[in-house]
Amino acid sequence: MSEDFIKFLFNRNSRCFSGFPDKGAVESFIDELYTVLFLPNDIDHKCEAQLRDQFTSLKDKFSHLLQDVIQDPQAIQDIRDGYFESLPSLFTLLLKDAEALLQSDPAAKSLEEVMAAYPGFYATAVYRLSHQLHELEVPVLPRLFSEYAHGKTGIDIHPGATIGHSFSIDHGTGVVIGETSLIGNHVKIYQGVTLGALSVAKTLATTKRHPTIEDNVVIYSGATILGGNTVIGKDSIIGGNVWLTNSVPNNSVVYHKSEVNVKDLLPPEENILNFVI
Repeated sequence: MSEDFIKFLFNRNSRCFSGFPDKGAVESFIDELYTVLFLPNDIDHKCEAQLRDQFTSLKDKFSHLLQDVIQDPQAIQDIRDGYFESLPSLFTLLLKDAEALLQSDPAAKSLEEVMAAYPGFYATAVYRLSHQLHELEVPVLPRLFSEYAHGKTGIDIHPGATIGHSFSIDHGTGVVIGETSLIGNHVKIYQGVTLGALSVAKTLATTKRHPTIEDNVVIYSGATILGGNTVIGKDSIIGGNVWLTNSVPNNSVVYHKSEVNVKDLLPPEENILNFVI
């Protein structure tokens, strides 16, 4: 490898990644915060004072992350304090998400199981924690939070999306929810669902590019719903593998009809019995 390339790469990295958060520190913070909020058996809190001390430690770590992307000390303090003040309301909102998963999935036995084992809940939790930062206009960190969850779960929720309460993702692998998606309350999504954008120019990046999903909608696996003007009316059911770029009214049932043919490979005289149960 040439010395010129080493020099070029060093100079580029020094220029491009100065003031960029350490990904390992970001991921460690998210893991610790999630554990403190939802996995009490994984930590050793013998009294309230120890829990309080852990939150103090988390606030210090968060401040260090903010220092990598924000230069104003007063802004860092205000954002840090506001973020941690928002945790009680976020926690309450996430309990509703966990309850929605528990009530809608016959396989779920307890809230604790949902919080510890369900990737859909983990991705939703990290989304809500990153969306709060997005609302505070913190650069970079919200995307690093959400991409960490994406890597762990296969669920890609942009922190700019707006999602109502009692939201549930069942199974979840392959779910994509774009930046300007608007999702109402009591919405359930299965694996492989895409709430995406039609192809638009970069100059339209600030416009609404992703669909609106109103209250009490269920979207089954493999469905793709595209476009900023596409609205799925409340109380609708979108079936598996449906492709939508147009709105549907309230109380709709939309399904994809496929044809499955079973062909007998045996010659006519041999096909009297060609299967056994």
